[in-house]
Amino acid sequence: MKKILFVCLGNICRSPGAEGIMKDLVRKNKREADFHIDSAGLYGGHVGALPDARMRKHAALRGYTLDSRARVFYPSADFLEFDMIVGMDDQNIRQLCQLAENDEERSKIYRITDFCRKYTQYNMVPDPYYDGADGFELVLDLLEDAIVGLYEYCSNK
Repeated sequence: MKKILFVCLGNICRSPGAEGIMKDLVRKNKREADFHIDSAGLYGGHVGALPDARMRKHAALRGYTLDSRARVFYPSADFLEFDMIVGMDDQNIRQLCQLAENDEERSKIYRITDFCRKYTQYNMVPDPYYDGADGFELVLDLLEDAIVGLYEYCSNK
């Protein structure tokens, strides 16, 4: 089983979006038994909250249900449990690398945009929290692209 944790700052926009898209793709391919998918945030201020209402609205327009509850990233547990810890931007990656205690843990950290096939000009998924509708649509475009690449990467390993 491949265990993937998506991580962003607050776990209310990007990482639950990635989680929802990945779960949808896995379900459509009837591979639920092969994957464990979750998301977390590096900032704990939203713990227990549903994803941002704007993110849920834009995701729903594409057929995705985002219903996970925000949680904080727990280094001691999450580095042990997950095979891949996938960050959304440079700040997330830096923080994850700082929290990793050894090379084995650092080797589990991936940048989501490294899996993009179409939007290769992006090296991060921007935080849409302070943006309008276009920001959320861009995030979903990037995540859909990256998730397909990530799914193929995991399926070929």
